[in-house]
Amino acid sequence: MSAANIGELLKRLSEAHGISGYEDEVREIVKDALEPFADEIRVDNMGNLVAVKKGETPSVMIAAHMDEIGMMVKQIDDDGFIRFTCIGGWFDQTLLHQRVILHTPDGNVRGVIGAKPPHVMREDERKKVVEARDMFIDIGASSRDEVEKRGISIGTPITIDRDFTFITDHIVTCKAFDNRSGVTAMIEAFKRTSSSAEVVAVATVQEEVGLKGARTSAFEISPDIAIATDVAIAGGHPGIDRRDTTVELGKGPVITVSDAAGRGIITPRNVLKWLEESAKKYEIPYQLSVSEGGTTDATAIQIARSGIPTGVVSIPARYIHSPVEMLDLKDLDRCAELIAKALETVHEYC
Repeated sequence: MSAANIGELLKRLSEAHGISGYEDEVREIVKDALEPFADEIRVDNMGNLVAVKKGETPSVMIAAHMDEIGMMVKQIDDDGFIRFTCIGGWFDQTLLHQRVILHTPDGNVRGVIGAKPPHVMREDERKKVVEARDMFIDIGASSRDEVEKRGISIGTPITIDRDFTFITDHIVTCKAFDNRSGVTAMIEAFKRTSSSAEVVAVATVQEEVGLKGARTSAFEISPDIAIATDVAIAGGHPGIDRRDTTVELGKGPVITVSDAAGRGIITPRNVLKWLEESAKKYEIPYQLSVSEGGTTDATAIQIARSGIPTGVVSIPARYIHSPVEMLDLKDLDRCAELIAKALETVHEYC
């Protein structure tokens, strides 16, 4: 598949909106993409989308979370300004002065995130990072009543207003590549693979707030083995020391050895061997990762029921958990290909 073609699917998914617990728009795109290739498709009680391609044992689960980090309306003041709480892990200073979309039953309302201007700050205030609790959303309203008439209330979900953009012919940027790129890879792997095993693709919910969808879906499906696909922090730019990460854009998908200093997943050796040998067999360039921070759906899947052997194949990405996440579509394509080919060799390892 060309970079442009896989980019089209990623564009649709990343420009869609869905914070944790509100993944509906994204789920419909995933359903449309998977339905022609699935023998069975359903949505479970948590909102996970489950697509099954029937086959022999072993059964393999591929998981990728649909949700993006965002915000939620917490308070509306008398002058029509909106206070919010963060949903998921934001670095506060990336939020300031961003355009946002408030998703109401009556349609989308656009606004901007504001704060006290530096021109009127005291000297000591200018030296401090503005915290999210001191920011507000301005939708051009002048009263609480005006805000509420536009369909906004306590609990309205909020996402970043940002479009998918090509930086080069294969380097792209947008919001929510964490983890719409993983969802793209999962869909493509499901479509491409000719594995005789039973393959269960799961687009999970609420990963960013506690790996919730992965936990419940893994319990229900109880696969013999699993792969989670997500993004991996890419270095190779100013501010990141090679002691922090050796992962870089353009050098292929990332196979996780361990994350969160072992508090997340420590990949079982047979699973690691399976993924590495599949990459080598099909001449797919790959990178290995041992990281100290951050984890994925794999952590919840691995400890479901009596334990499920689980691995992680990720897409290198820069500036994750920001509105300008960046990745290389060639890495994304290779990630999908590695998962598709690994599914075809799973009988040798499970």
